[in-house]
Amino acid sequence: MPSRHRLLAVVVALLWGVNFLAIDASLGHFPPMFLVALRFALLAVPTVLLVPWPRVPVRWLIGYGLGFGVLQFTFLYWGMATGMPAGLASLVLQASGPFTVVLGATFLRERVSARQVAGILVAVAGLAVVGWQRAEHAALLPFLLTLAGAFGWALGNVCNRQARPESPLRLTMWMSVVPPVPMLVVSLLVEGPEAIVTSLTSLDAPGAAGALVGLAYTVVLGTVAGSGLWTWLMTRHPAGVVAPFSMLVPVFGMSAAWVVLGETVTWRELAGGVLVVVGVLLGSGASARSRTAPPSTPPRAAATVTGVASSS
Repeated sequence: MPSRHRLLAVVVALLWGVNFLAIDASLGHFPPMFLVALRFALLAVPTVLLVPWPRVPVRWLIGYGLGFGVLQFTFLYWGMATGMPAGLASLVLQASGPFTVVLGATFLRERVSARQVAGILVAVAGLAVVGWQRAEHAALLPFLLTLAGAFGWALGNVCNRQARPESPLRLTMWMSVVPPVPMLVVSLLVEGPEAIVTSLTSLDAPGAAGALVGLAYTVVLGTVAGSGLWTWLMTRHPAGVVAPFSMLVPVFGMSAAWVVLGETVTWRELAGGVLVVVGVLLGSGASARSRTAPPSTPPRAAATVTGVASSS
């Protein structure tokens, strides 16, 4: 993998890590459920008009949209809105990796190696440490909501694998068509029309500009640019070479949250975070076959890891 491609992979991880700060800024003005609907609506409109159909079974596209789009971001945004720190959210969301392995083994009959089992156990231990610290020093609910978001992401990954798209990026873009309507209905029922109208008619309020910048960052840089670069890399290198760079997302996310938002973590939370990253790396490490694969991986083979990495 050339140095410039490694640099691009690091840039993607940086974009996705900082994206959690953008989400935090947007949540300062918009209700979380409505923000999910708004985020995907801004992607859905140009997708329907400009992006060719990914040529996958509709059921798997809908499943991917419900898991990756609706469940992941509903619980993530809800968790962050109720107090989950942005940096810690970027870490806990990595639990989608072990969840995906377990769901793949359960529903897709995928073989789980001893190394993957060890990775899952290490990651679960790390999450248990983080959850224990959250319960002792802060509210546990935001942590559990974020963890539920990671599970939703994993459900989306399973549907992504079953879809087997020729173009993973087209599938990612068309997935954005699924969440807007159901999330708008949920927002109307849970948050109420008054909260939605207020958020749209008070864009001149203090903090609204930062929320709009954060929303634009999430859509343009976090999703389109980040996913586009990641897909480009995945189609040119073995999945096992590119995928580990996604583990830099919580590193950048927690570092940016510390610098910009002044967020801090306890040493036990940090230790738990290290266990989560080690566990995910252990469970998703490249096999000997992956390490010796030719430099160009077909898009269909790259689809699953593209789905696993492009969360933010």
